[in-house]
Amino acid sequence: MDTGFEAFRSGLLAAPGLDFGFWLDLSRARLPGPDAALDRRLAEALRASAELEAGAIANPDENRQVGHYWLRAPQLAPSPEIAAAIGAARRDIAAFAARVHSGEIRGPGGAFTDLLVIGIGGSALGPQLLADALGGAADRLRVHFIDNTDPDGFDRAWAGLGDRLDRTLVVVMSKSGGTPEPRNALRETEARWKAAGLRLGPQAVAVTGAGSQLDREAAASGFLARFPMWDWVGGRTSVMGPVGLVPAALQGIDTEALLAGAAEMDALTRDPDLARNPAARLAAAWLHLTEGKAKRAMVVLPYKDRLVLLSRYLQQLVMESLGKSHDLSGKLVRQGLTVYGNKGSTDQHAYIQQLRDGPDDFFAVFLEVLRDREGPSPEVEPGVTSGDYLQAFLLGTREALSSQGKASVTLTLDAVDARALGRVIALFERTVGLYANLLNINAYHQPGVEAGKKAAGEALEILKGMLRALEARPGVGRTAEELAREIGLEAGAETVFKMGLRLSRNGRIACLPHADPAKTLFQTRTSPNSPVS
Repeated sequence: MDTGFEAFRSGLLAAPGLDFGFWLDLSRARLPGPDAALDRRLAEALRASAELEAGAIANPDENRQVGHYWLRAPQLAPSPEIAAAIGAARRDIAAFAARVHSGEIRGPGGAFTDLLVIGIGGSALGPQLLADALGGAADRLRVHFIDNTDPDGFDRAWAGLGDRLDRTLVVVMSKSGGTPEPRNALRETEARWKAAGLRLGPQAVAVTGAGSQLDREAAASGFLARFPMWDWVGGRTSVMGPVGLVPAALQGIDTEALLAGAAEMDALTRDPDLARNPAARLAAAWLHLTEGKAKRAMVVLPYKDRLVLLSRYLQQLVMESLGKSHDLSGKLVRQGLTVYGNKGSTDQHAYIQQLRDGPDDFFAVFLEVLRDREGPSPEVEPGVTSGDYLQAFLLGTREALSSQGKASVTLTLDAVDARALGRVIALFERTVGLYANLLNINAYHQPGVEAGKKAAGEALEILKGMLRALEARPGVGRTAEELAREIGLEAGAETVFKMGLRLSRNGRIACLPHADPAKTLFQTRTSPNSPVS
């Protein structure tokens, strides 16, 4: 592979107008030469992207538009009503955050010191990325997250708040209000506040759909404010809307710079000149590196601690968008792009060994940040700083992969700030959309997620049936197979057994364990001394 300086020059895109704050290097991506057919497909993908921005229906099964690009450019929205709604939300968020920061809006114990954010999926991953990447000593509120329905996770979040519940502002985010994870977290948080002699409503904010279950509950419970979620913004692309802006503004992050950076990248990625369009070039690289058939994973390697959550964020953005069983014509294709990663140089002591010497089943995306820190760095050895080592590890790892014929892409940023992060997020959003068009799949629906929710609901119905069966014959032990038959689930003994074990370990039923799962008995707790495994 030619990795000389001329190859570097030919594979480098330095975005015009961004003051050298953004560089995309494809010189080590093992790309083929010019491809007129691919260029025509990319031009068509850009036209389809323009139609989406103009308001075309992107999700026919839901009759839904895709408008996350409008969030940072309301003037491009297809109707004055949408543009006005975006502008109003941004003004309302800024005004509310200012009143919190000034102490005008406060908790029963005084000015708010902490922020507890409750969400799931895009309503957690985006805010978490912003909080970790852009937070610091100047934060106006300390930020905590609940992003699951794990009881131990709830306890850990509340423990982190300590005795500051009366000075904690809670943001609850759910488009419908019925999604189990945020709903459960809200119920448990209400109980925790009540146990502390507090009412949650006067310390809470909702980000939800107008008229949703959560919207109605927030109004009835006296929440401090309610901010919108719109049907035309999907969860994985919601970070530039109220989902991301509410917690970020309360934390003290420069949300205007975040939006401005995204808008700048949007402008670059609309460019019909494919040689100057970073998203088009990156989508073409993905197509080549995956062979258009999900042949390789994308390993995200940011050499900056502040970007450690970027791989988690991109997992949802990329995998939920591209993981599809059928294409738009109904053909079975089993498409996707697996994403994983952590950070450098940590991963040099973890899975880089396999990346270098193992199978050629990935391509790496390095993120390089030029600015080490605010202020000078001491030398850790004569003439060398810690930042010198960090860059050396990045360059060395990249070279080690290239020497074994492994492909990589490098994205270079001047610094990790709100504007730069906005650019990065917008770049990957556009790349995902263009790449999906090249694959002839719909990036904006997620039937697999809905199938998982349906299966979880069915499992909960089994649990309820199992408890009813046990309560109908208190104190009578039955095996998992017997209980499954009683509730009309002939093939469900394994599910009943696993549920029974967890229920018994939490003191809700009794268990007479046996090394053979088929001989383990479950029954109601008839007395405090009932056997519990």
